[in-house]
Amino acid sequence: MRNWSLIPRLIDEIPVIAVMATQAEGTTIIKNAQDLRNKESDRITAVVTELRKLGADIDETADGFVINGKKHLKGGCEIETYHDHRLAMSMYIAGLISKSSININDFQWVNISFPEFEKLITSLQ
Repeated sequence: MRNWSLIPRLIDEIPVIAVMATQAEGTTIIKNAQDLRNKESDRITAVVTELRKLGADIDETADGFVINGKKHLKGGCEIETYHDHRLAMSMYIAGLISKSSININDFQWVNISFPEFEKLITSLQ
């Protein structure tokens, strides 16, 4: 998909889209998403840093990132949330598909927007 005009409407979903892209065939390019740098955290740097810890093949760009997909996420590490609820939820999903469990520091930031998140995800498993 190359419809960059969708990016502003998906800006809050991009962290979890990045997690999904680690499992997709081929290369996923997110660009024109510089607004991610001005959210609760610099979500571009945060997503890249934390997904790399898990073993993702992801590179930061000025306005997004490039993800080379179909990588098995290894887990077995500590993940930071940067006080960002969307990053915390996205990394939780990454933990579900990782080979080993992960520890998410300051996961309580999820409560800002979705206090029932963990309960809902657990009910789906």
